[in-house]
Amino acid sequence: MSSREITPMDRRLARLCELCPVCRHARVKQTGVAYTFVKSVEAGICPFCQAYERVHGRKAHETHA
Repeated sequence: MSSREITPMDRRLARLCELCPVCRHARVKQTGVAYTFVKSVEAGICPFCQAYERVHGRKAHETHA
């Protein structure tokens, strides 16, 4: 994770990831197609998943601590 400051835009993008039905399903179930999809695209493709990681300090597919 980078040491850059979290911006208001990062928080807005992370909120969209929190509300995303695919990402929510992946966080809750931890198995299946949604989990595999989120795990494989979050780092390189999805700006919402990337913002989620910056804001929350964990990957979009990981469960809440």
